Amino acid sequence: MRSIVHILLALMCSFSIEAQTSAPTTKVSLAVDHGPPYSQISEDGEISGAIVDIFQEIQQQLGFKLELVGCPFSRCIRMLEQGEVNAMGGLILTPKRQQLMHFVTPPYMVITSSFVFYARHESQLEIKRYDDLYGKKIAIMRGAAYFKRFNEDDKLIKVPVLTENTAIDLLVKGRVDLVIGIESTTDHAMSVLNQPINKLVKMDYRHSDTIYGYLALSQSFHNTDLAKRIDEQLKKLADSGELTKLVAPYKLPAVDRESLGF
Repeated sequence: MRSIVHILLALMCSFSIEAQTSAPTTKVSLAVDHGPPYSQISEDGEISGAIVDIFQEIQQQLGFKLELVGCPFSRCIRMLEQGEVNAMGGLILTPKRQQLMHFVTPPYMVITSSFVFYARHESQLEIKRYDDLYGKKIAIMRGAAYFKRFNEDDKLIKVPVLTENTAIDLLVKGRVDLVIGIESTTDHAMSVLNQPINKLVKMDYRHSDTIYGYLALSQSFHNTDLAKRIDEQLKKLADSGELTKLVAPYKLPAVDRESLGF
């Protein structure tokens, strides 16, 4: 009799676990950092930006609950890697990140621009080639990715900070020598952040590139049915031209199969 009870309890436990694991995911948590103009968190905590607009459009089509999680860039990345949030946008794909998260294609952002270095006018620094970067303190966003050589160069003096605002503050105060950024977005961001762009100067050296911004999903979320439907819906938005319309207000170029090569 006791063995029958044990079997029944085991079966009930098994059914309970199966029900939990097979239950559909109805909520998506999206990590959003403050990176104007494409993602922005206002002083009262309101979250907006291109990735928010895209997800709200997908939400309307698929009917899930969307939770917006505002966080500093490095914390957003860490939460995504640890599965504390389901998704994050605007990420540059790197081999290391591919091991820790799943990238959705197509990228929703493509920019042909340059990685540039900003210095204070009064510093009279001259960075004419890559090697001139050595020995200089360079403020970077903690957890961010730039171009391959820079990312992998351990001989450079990199000073990680939580926000672009902090990076520019350190530069203006002379606590770092340089700040690295994407030219087409950093200039705009500094105007939004009310930073003194007139006190800064761009160095001659720059690294030109085509920069793609991807939506990434946590490893624990990307195999779910909802994640697969989000992936499919993003492709439909790109094919229909709707994705281009959604990113246009942020002065991002068209997103289509021809330009992205997917």
